[in-house]
Amino acid sequence: MGSYKVCSCYTRKFKVTEAEPPSDVKEAFTNYSGDGIHMTADQLRRFLEEQHGGDGDTVSISEAEHILEQIHHKRHHLVKSVNRKSLSIEDFHHFLFNTELNPPIRSQVHQDMKAPLSHYYIYTGHNSYLTGNQISSNCSAIPIIKALKRGVRVIELDLWPNSKNKVRVLHGGTFTSPVKLMECLKAIKEYAFVASPYPVIITLEDHLTSDLQAKVAQMVTETFGPMLFHPESENLEELATPEDLKHRILISTKPPKEYLEAEDVKCSRSQKSQVFYVDDDDAWIRDKSFKSGSDMSDHDVETEDLLKGKKSSPSPVYKQLIAIHAGKPKNGLKDALTVETGKVKRLSLAEQALEKAAVNHGHDVVRFTQQNILRIYPKGTRITSSNYKPLIGWLHGAQMVAFNMQGYGKSLWLMHGMFRANGNCGYVKKPDFLMRCGSKNEVFNPKEKLQPKTSLKVKIYMGDGWHLDFKKTHFDKYSPPDFYTRIGIAGASVDKIIKTTKTKKDNWTPVWNEEFTFPLAVPELAILRIEVYDHNMPEKDNFAGQICLPVSELRPGIRAVPLCNYKENILGTDREAKEQNLEF
Repeated sequence: MGSYKVCSCYTRKFKVTEAEPPSDVKEAFTNYSGDGIHMTADQLRRFLEEQHGGDGDTVSISEAEHILEQIHHKRHHLVKSVNRKSLSIEDFHHFLFNTELNPPIRSQVHQDMKAPLSHYYIYTGHNSYLTGNQISSNCSAIPIIKALKRGVRVIELDLWPNSKNKVRVLHGGTFTSPVKLMECLKAIKEYAFVASPYPVIITLEDHLTSDLQAKVAQMVTETFGPMLFHPESENLEELATPEDLKHRILISTKPPKEYLEAEDVKCSRSQKSQVFYVDDDDAWIRDKSFKSGSDMSDHDVETEDLLKGKKSSPSPVYKQLIAIHAGKPKNGLKDALTVETGKVKRLSLAEQALEKAAVNHGHDVVRFTQQNILRIYPKGTRITSSNYKPLIGWLHGAQMVAFNMQGYGKSLWLMHGMFRANGNCGYVKKPDFLMRCGSKNEVFNPKEKLQPKTSLKVKIYMGDGWHLDFKKTHFDKYSPPDFYTRIGIAGASVDKIIKTTKTKKDNWTPVWNEEFTFPLAVPELAILRIEVYDHNMPEKDNFAGQICLPVSELRPGIRAVPLCNYKENILGTDREAKEQNLEF
């Protein structure tokens, strides 16, 4: 069994640590500096290559000199007497514990981007226009902008008509206030490629008549222009690659004919059961008694009008814009998961449907996702915009594990952690084992009890920076905080584990110096979870920061790990943003 060693510490971004260098840092400096006093650029290069490298990485002398210049600029830019051609042990310590100069994972796109889209996990949002809960929050282009700036590559828009026969975006049948479709389209155009050059996919949940579909087609075409990808054929044999689709925008939705059929089914159900659907994807049913009194909201009137079955001929122009055809199970899940020769599609399943499919059709799901796109979305009862556990989808090859990006919480932390991989470009190559197919058409079995094939060794050195981000009384009114760390693995069920360090009492700069080893059966999908808390008996422990990192991307050596707050902003950025009048 192999061993992958990573030694990590906690530090806040840009914070120069004041604690004494750990013994490992002192030993490394002595071994590579020669005299134990000064480390030259060439000695730093040797250290980086031999101790901080991986997979035969090489470091040039110019790269080492550049790092040396950065360290001196950050620490001594106002001091002229410092020897700027070498590092002291304090400088070396500062470098190792600085999240900008010495991050824990790679920051560049390094995976093969020339495989079909179905070979990648794609950073996917759900109800991307919502600012809060699923029932009464505002709809806005702002959460779309935030998602795109984070690197999200799939934006979902729900399209509904209003009384003036105009298209708006909202969560249908709820009290969410609408936003104009054009506002959303302009936001997507402006921010689509700020964080990543790779394609943005817009999934449309369409509740429109054909005349409005034609209007949407015109709006989309005029807004995106040459950025819009037009498929050469209605039936694609294979999806294009992220590399070929750089700076392109794709539309994915059901063909208009399928929408008319879906509306007929929903209308029939509504007439029989006296209830109506709120959301086509969520398949969530709400009783009419939910309305206050006898008054019906504008949303409800239009929804019921729609369910009465406004029929018209499908819009051919609208249909021609669909790059990835979508659908939902019609004749049972087994039939829906059938792989059709020479035709790729997108299938959408609710999280509970995936759980059932994993039990009864696990192999079929994996086989389906080798060629087609599978999108998983939160169940409709997640009214607070909470999220589900994403690993079951990833283990079965689902490319679009759709999340409420405004929901926050541990599941969303894992999602963000997964897509820190591959330079945070929004596309992560699926493991080879999910794409292999044997001579008898056999594929990976997610239920199989796998044995560990490698291990991750993590040493927690110390933490620092909280005294800059929090008031002295934030954690404890009368004494410094009592910090401890929870560290573990999220991934395949056999790999899931959480361990805890000792609690360091009354210390804003705790030194743990504890080492942990994690056996891994599926390291390709393992995510390192790090959470820090202040022990607060008898009350609930206070949250002090967290981060999730893909194990496959971890860099060996002593690394500085930035912690994020509950909303996934790096600790310190909220305060810095207020000082600069910025919004986070």
